[in-house]
Amino acid sequence: MPSKPQNRDANQSIGKFAGEALTAAPVSKNSTPIWLIENSSALERLGVLSAAQRAWAQTQAFKPTSRKIVPLPTADGKLHGILSGVGPQPAQGRDDPMARPELQLGHLAATLPPGSYHLASKVSDPELAGVAWGLGAYRYRHYKAGENEPVPVLSIPTSANAAHINAIVGGVAFGRDLINTPANDMGPAEIEAAARVLAKQHGAKITSIVGDDLLVQNFPLIHAVGRASPRAPRLIDLTWAPRDTKADLPKITLVGKGIAFDTGGLDLKPSSGMLLMKKDMGGAAAVLALGHMIMAAGLPLRLRIIVAAAENSVAGNAFRPLDVIKSRAGPTVEIGNTDAEGRLVLADALALADEDKPDLLLTFATLTGAARVALGPDLPPVFTDDDDLAAKLAVAGLSTADPIWRLPMWTPYDVGLESPVADLNNVAEGGFAGAIVAALFLRRFVKNTKKYAHFDIYGWRPALKPLGPKGGEVNAARAVFRYLSQLTK
Repeated sequence: MPSKPQNRDANQSIGKFAGEALTAAPVSKNSTPIWLIENSSALERLGVLSAAQRAWAQTQAFKPTSRKIVPLPTADGKLHGILSGVGPQPAQGRDDPMARPELQLGHLAATLPPGSYHLASKVSDPELAGVAWGLGAYRYRHYKAGENEPVPVLSIPTSANAAHINAIVGGVAFGRDLINTPANDMGPAEIEAAARVLAKQHGAKITSIVGDDLLVQNFPLIHAVGRASPRAPRLIDLTWAPRDTKADLPKITLVGKGIAFDTGGLDLKPSSGMLLMKKDMGGAAAVLALGHMIMAAGLPLRLRIIVAAAENSVAGNAFRPLDVIKSRAGPTVEIGNTDAEGRLVLADALALADEDKPDLLLTFATLTGAARVALGPDLPPVFTDDDDLAAKLAVAGLSTADPIWRLPMWTPYDVGLESPVADLNNVAEGGFAGAIVAALFLRRFVKNTKKYAHFDIYGWRPALKPLGPKGGEVNAARAVFRYLSQLTK
């Protein structure tokens, strides 16, 4: 059997991975240049290649399309440079936001051998290029013996914000590690441990409410969802502000769903539905990853991160279909389906967050399969009643290659949450518009916040792509970081 991963120990230095894949040091004489070639004329204009190297590229059938890579040798057989095609594939067009040249750096980071590299071509967005390299270089190897090979290292372009690049790459790697860790090693206590490492690194304050204390301090829905597991549920609350803060800094609160594993409860999932449920704490991973980005970059805002962590298990004391449970906010909730547990733990966490009246409140959760049916795995929906916020988040998502798409908070569907015996049900009959209904359920618990948005993320990359391998993904975290970075300028 593989030994337990050193995940918690490795996280003692969150962001360490960014330093392994990227460097802000000046380009060394041993660094290998990378030329990004968008079209045939760009290759013809490249005046640093010898006739023999051009002939070699032709022999290797190099084309200026994405994922076409040709290492160029020197006369004595050493590595002279890298030709990388970045033009669109025939099936793509220039209107494809995921076909940008900068993103191909991620593919190079996953393909090239270890060594030092630098960009010899100009790119329109050097920060995205650095981020793409860092995300593409990511690997999860905690359970594999003897596979800690060094990754290729890129010199960050001097025109890029190295601090932001390292914050983003480090945060994403941290979040991916949390999701990728199997549930036997990533329960509610381990999620809390990761949050405490984050707090310690950035000088944040953190508290937790665990087990039956959730009932004492009025978090009954979180307790109900997690009480059947031997691993105690908990609410984790982290707060941070930069040093020498001003009293008028905006208050930003992030709430994450931290279901360490979801069996579905008594409404048991089939085995196929359980297969990826280690990722059901992807919302918690996303807010912790985003929190690292914010704190590492020192954004001028007051940050609060609330994670509702629990395991939805089956036991004699599990909550049941048609149970009625009073929420922290007051309304009673009839349990129409125990597999709709994420919105229950978020309801109590949202009620706590809303009591503080933040300027912006965001929820991240792997909440519904309906969101995947509507938009697929790569395009998480965002729900908000604020048109300006939705528009700016969408722009931030496209500019960072972390796309999101707005779906409506369609109020007429709210009637589906009515219950004959309680103030509301946690699901609607019929199964239609499941992602919208879930968002409407959450909105019921936001009363005082100025701006609110909910991200229904997948938390998983189903296939290798330039920005990372198959595995955990903290969807929308980079988009929100870009939005907040612009908001606080």
